[in-house]
Amino acid sequence: MSSQTPVIANSISSGDGAAPVFPVPHATSPRPAPKGRVEKHPHLFFNRELSWLDFNWRVLYQAIDERIPLMERVHFLSIVSSNLDEFFRKRVGGLKRQEAAGVHALSPDGRTAQEQLQLIRKAVLPMYATMTSLWEKSLRPQLAEYANIRILSYDDLSQQQEERLYRHFEANIFPILTPLAVDPGHPFPFISNLSLSLAILLRHPKRGTEHFARVKVPTSQGRWVPLEEPNHYVPLEQVIQHNLHELLRGMEVEHAHAFQITRNADISRDEEEADDLIEMMSDELRERRFAPVVRLEVEQDMPPRVRKLLMRELSLSADDVYVSTGLIDHSDCAFFAHLNGVGFKYKPFRPVIPARLQFEGESENSPDIFSVIRNGDVLVHHPYESFRGSVQRFVEEAAEDPSVLAIKQTLYRTSEKSPIIDALIHAAERGKQVAVLVEVKARFDEENNIEWGRRLENAGVHVTYGLVGLKTHAKVTLVIREEDGGLRAYCHIGTGNYNPTTARFYTDAGLLTCQADIGYDAINLFHFLTGYAPEQHYKKLLIAPRDMRNTFAALVKQEVAHQKAHGNGRIVAKMNALDDTGMIRKLYRASQAGVKIDLIVRGHNRLRPGLPGYSENIRVCSVVGRFLEHSRIFCFHNAGDPLVYLGSADWQRRNLEDRVEVIVPVEEPALRQRCIDLLQLYFEDRRLAWDLGPDGRYVQRQPTSRDEEDGVQEVLIRQAKQAIKAR
Repeated sequence: MSSQTPVIANSISSGDGAAPVFPVPHATSPRPAPKGRVEKHPHLFFNRELSWLDFNWRVLYQAIDERIPLMERVHFLSIVSSNLDEFFRKRVGGLKRQEAAGVHALSPDGRTAQEQLQLIRKAVLPMYATMTSLWEKSLRPQLAEYANIRILSYDDLSQQQEERLYRHFEANIFPILTPLAVDPGHPFPFISNLSLSLAILLRHPKRGTEHFARVKVPTSQGRWVPLEEPNHYVPLEQVIQHNLHELLRGMEVEHAHAFQITRNADISRDEEEADDLIEMMSDELRERRFAPVVRLEVEQDMPPRVRKLLMRELSLSADDVYVSTGLIDHSDCAFFAHLNGVGFKYKPFRPVIPARLQFEGESENSPDIFSVIRNGDVLVHHPYESFRGSVQRFVEEAAEDPSVLAIKQTLYRTSEKSPIIDALIHAAERGKQVAVLVEVKARFDEENNIEWGRRLENAGVHVTYGLVGLKTHAKVTLVIREEDGGLRAYCHIGTGNYNPTTARFYTDAGLLTCQADIGYDAINLFHFLTGYAPEQHYKKLLIAPRDMRNTFAALVKQEVAHQKAHGNGRIVAKMNALDDTGMIRKLYRASQAGVKIDLIVRGHNRLRPGLPGYSENIRVCSVVGRFLEHSRIFCFHNAGDPLVYLGSADWQRRNLEDRVEVIVPVEEPALRQRCIDLLQLYFEDRRLAWDLGPDGRYVQRQPTSRDEEDGVQEVLIRQAKQAIKAR
């Protein structure tokens, strides 16, 4: 374990404090706070893109941190690589589209698209170097030494191993390869997004002429070719490279080097002109296949003339090229993290069933989930508490219950084999009215969601494919049940997707309730989502874009009033990202009035905490650990009578203005206090939390005692188990 305190610098400063620095992704000069109250001054805001890269550095540190089990470190490295792929597709792609369109508008921190692209490159280059060094010098050798998993280079193989691989190549790889020549009769081939390829320089032995060809590396069946020795592997691209003479007979192979491209996923669309959202999204998916290339990754020893040829054919500049001194694309390293590695992974954890939903010797006489909810709201916290034993059970029981007349749900993302989908189909087949809003604009899940929607439609489910101009990100299920007193509405409102797979490693919270006012609001919400009913009125739910921004702004303003009257203004909030400049300015005003504000922001964040005269009463930390922090919980002290909310929205402009989001109040005193205690536990963490300073430096907290070494997530695992034992 390193004795140094890791520090990550944000977009405004590389920092030169006393603490050892690891690593410094950005090296821009410090930006002082403006004098006087200039609320829109660019120095008041961090850059969104560079802040996101800082988050990826925090994830990368999980791969570097030797306190974390080896296989998990390999998994974190693969996550960093996948994150970077998505960042280039969405964020870099968007900035390049702005630059090409001649957009001159500045970001809130006062930068043009071109300036941001330059800063991104400076930040990403050391990330590439760190990833390569980590894999080649640390993780790969440790996999061999401790787990007996050996990832060999072709040059390391014995003659016998090479002969076996040659036979494997002939039988399993050679038949599916397609060499594509580039010459006046063969135009440069189409290269799909994130596909690994070989750029090959050939020479005709008699004519002496030089030729170029491209071969796609067929990684659909896996990138790692196993040897006969257990847990010994060779990269597929190297197997192909060393057997190209069989593929290109009659030519001399001079050079063969791997490369990979990334295409823009930020496609412009005009929803107002669309006659059919499904058709529009299908067109967008086709467009993405041929979208401009935004990144080219190449091996270091690729000849300059080959690199220039690729740049010319792909319309790229030198700033779009990223040179790898090792493996191209570390996302495939996830394969090794999933191999059996007893002792090299986190201790297995099985989510517990929430105490109120757990019955002794469950039988036909056990209470149904609806009777439990009638006795009081149920707060569920995943992955510590079972998604299957709570939310999934809620939907499945609703599908079976003869008293249930209707089920309505928003569906943003779900798992490949979804029990939620199966339950909804089963409900429709039993004659219940089932309505589902399937959001076809969910980024990178569009194709899956279109398919889910068609499957639901074929089963008789009423399917709506989103709203024009708005993305439906809300997580809401509504069940209408016929009871002795009439119809009663039961609801689940949560922070995460109806996805049993991600529910095992995302932290999310949800509320199961049959409060009449919340049921009334949910009914109206679905009328808005599925029909022409825009002028809805809501009693308790905060709905974006209708009233969520104004309500949150009013709650912040109310804490200012409490601070002036009683000196106890206080806000604690947990979210994934914070970039809405309007909300940030309101938080600055609250801080200036003396309100104490603690923010737990996992990902990117534009707010500068600790600025004299602006934000000296604001603290920001980020928690990165075993589980992906995904819950959004907001607490306003309210002069000793706290107001607590949870739901699907971050304080980002897109959540407050461009999406349908739902936030629900948590009103039962015990559940409200549980949320408050949870937020406090996060802010007290000294193992997984990183503090953000006004200079943009993230500093990881260090435990001062054995009790602090577990971190908040392990504490919550322990608490969940203890709660069941104490029942």
